[in-house]
Amino acid sequence: MTYTAPVTGTTSTPVLPSSRRRAPMSQPRWLHPGAWWVWALGMAVAATRTTNPLLLLLILGVVWIVVNARRPDAPWARSFDAFLRLGAMVIVIRMAFQVLFGARLGTTMLLGLPSLPLPDWMAGVRVGGDITLESMMTGFYDGLRLAVLLICVGAANSLASPARLLKSVPAALYEVGVALVIALTFAPMLVSDIQRVREAQRLRGRATRGLRGVASAALPVFEGALDRSITLAAAMDSRGYGRTAPVSVARRRSTALLLLGGLVAITIGAYGVVAEGSPLVVGVPLAVVGIIAAALSLRLAGARSIRTRYRPDPWRWQEWLVSASGIIPAIVVGAASAAAWSGMVPSIVPPSWPDLPLLPAVAVLIGTLPAIAAPPLPRPRAVTSAPPARVPSTTGDVAA
Repeated sequence: MTYTAPVTGTTSTPVLPSSRRRAPMSQPRWLHPGAWWVWALGMAVAATRTTNPLLLLLILGVVWIVVNARRPDAPWARSFDAFLRLGAMVIVIRMAFQVLFGARLGTTMLLGLPSLPLPDWMAGVRVGGDITLESMMTGFYDGLRLAVLLICVGAANSLASPARLLKSVPAALYEVGVALVIALTFAPMLVSDIQRVREAQRLRGRATRGLRGVASAALPVFEGALDRSITLAAAMDSRGYGRTAPVSVARRRSTALLLLGGLVAITIGAYGVVAEGSPLVVGVPLAVVGIIAAALSLRLAGARSIRTRYRPDPWRWQEWLVSASGIIPAIVVGAASAAAWSGMVPSIVPPSWPDLPLLPAVAVLIGTLPAIAAPPLPRPRAVTSAPPARVPSTTGDVAA
């Protein structure tokens, strides 16, 4: 004889075994946007401290791997390809300027061009002239460094959500944060508008390439940007942008004095760190005191803000790991550059194949950790239809 449970109007949820439960820290979620920006800025700082093309290409490869592994499917995340093309244009333009206006370096002749004579007061500047291998190497190294710097910023734009970044801005810097977020979203939204207009032109059988295609797409793109700015201004006004809570005069003055003193201390401390022969107390200690004073002033100034945060993004061990993977390359490459390690600045005169410094290269490879350590992205919610109506059971639901 078997026992049959009575039919009720509710169903029980099966409990998964402990081995199948997912740990809370590994659940899909958005990484804090500040961690992505710290990682990207750290890689950018590392790129500015060297002209070694092998090290710069290694930084570029690390950034490309992380972006392709962690880029979400969102309109603001599709601008990385545009930054890659912009970096290639920067290299070409820098080498063209070196050919046309740069000083002649070295003696390895590549091509002879006619030169334009200039007056004596323009000494050091030339137009045209012989093209040497050393001059082209100089233009390529400088252009590659600037291109990698721009691509690192583009990686941060593609990985960090602008809306979530605005939620993480301190209350005292909310207005400044709004302006910065709007500026950062300009490039991704512009790329999205251009793709949308070109797709519409392609469906209508119009030209999408060449000067004619660019001219026909410029007006719809500008019109969309203007409509978006008007809509944004109306939304900001309706949400009370710029309104502050009343604060006493004494608190405003103390906040201003703390902020001014902190900025002055940071400036003097930074000069003491950079300048040689400066007193010990002028360097790092004064900069630390200035940072503390500035942070305290921002904390006090946050009392004027009347905004609240809805579900702020958490800062967990994944954020610390992603931030550290960008800070470590910046510190190691910067220290190697300050110590004038071999290979950080390759020889141009005479030209030689650059050597790859081992320790900075390993530090740069640490920057690939976000491709593994960052939490998985949340899946987009699927649109589900309404559940079918349940037929009442004759054994339990009719009586109810």
